[in-house]
Amino acid sequence: MTEMVYGTAPMRSGEAVLPRWWRTIDKWTLSCILMLFGIGLLLGLAASPPLAARNGFEAFHYVEKQAIFGGMSLITLMVVSMMSPDQVRRIGVLGFFCAFAALALLPVLGTDFGKGATRWYSLGFASVQPSEFLKPGFIVLAAWLMAASQEVAGPPGKMFSFAIAIVIVAFLAMQPDFGQAALILFAWGVMYFVAGAPLLLLIGMAGLTVFGGAVAYHNSEHFARRIDGFLSPDLDPRTQLGYATNAIREGGFWGVGVGEGQVKQSLPDAHTDFIIAVAAEEYGLILVLIIIALYALIVLRSLFRLMKERDPFIRLAGTGLACIFGVQAMINMGVAVRLLPAKGMTLPFVSYGGSSLIAGGLLVGALLALTRTRPQGEIGDILRRKGRA
Repeated sequence: MTEMVYGTAPMRSGEAVLPRWWRTIDKWTLSCILMLFGIGLLLGLAASPPLAARNGFEAFHYVEKQAIFGGMSLITLMVVSMMSPDQVRRIGVLGFFCAFAALALLPVLGTDFGKGATRWYSLGFASVQPSEFLKPGFIVLAAWLMAASQEVAGPPGKMFSFAIAIVIVAFLAMQPDFGQAALILFAWGVMYFVAGAPLLLLIGMAGLTVFGGAVAYHNSEHFARRIDGFLSPDLDPRTQLGYATNAIREGGFWGVGVGEGQVKQSLPDAHTDFIIAVAAEEYGLILVLIIIALYALIVLRSLFRLMKERDPFIRLAGTGLACIFGVQAMINMGVAVRLLPAKGMTLPFVSYGGSSLIAGGLLVGALLALTRTRPQGEIGDILRRKGRA
């Protein structure tokens, strides 16, 4: 009977936590994350010294901070990835409410650091961006609600999760931070689709999103300025997009050489939002393709492992986490090559940023925890048994 319920995957009684973690973790995904972090440090060595000099710091000030925050991120990733799905759900829901409270208080206690959008809390020695921590928490909470709605006499979890998403989007629009708002809606839409949403409903939601973008364009100078800059046929070479586009063009296939790039001298965000421009200029298209391949491998391996999962919460939460991770990377690189309007979004595990790195550790740690091999069998076992019956 136990084999019929839980499948035939082996479980070793009395096995220590670390050996069990190593045996069940997706080592390919973990290796890709470590490689991305290493590439981020490499690019930080190239991109951040000019900025450190302009701000009166030691040459490798930002690299040292990135290494510290990255170490904290990797520790967070390991700790979270050792958790069970139930523990991931509990910490995710708790983290969501804490991050949402911080997001709601931003208009009163937050700062914009002169960038025109109140997204951060200044701690003096560092800053915190609540929306980075809100994303994984929201995905876990929404997945829990959607999974509960599939149970007999379950709550209307899909409606509740959509209402929460709309409230979050409203708070993000007030900052304004339309990029993170779009990510929240995208994550909810992906999970809703996986949960069995009608295609017509999703098309209707896409139409509402376009309508919301039109309203934002006519009512937000910040949003309109970025859209106009994106749509303009003439690109000012003195803007960040102009510098980034020229750097990518100059890099070619093999790059201009290590340390020979010039874009880091002009771009104030060369170590954060436009780090891919530094990679393209100094190391060429070859490194950019490697970075893209690493993100694609993380997302695809996670989704393939989740396709075999029985538990609806694990499937929904894992899918949302994997997709939002990949789409954030796609948006960051799309902005740099002018395929998308500027969003102010980091490249996960590569860009400099304490909030981004630590929140990324939480997100990927939860994804690794949900995609671990567990003694439960696979969903294909059920289909094969039904076919034999």
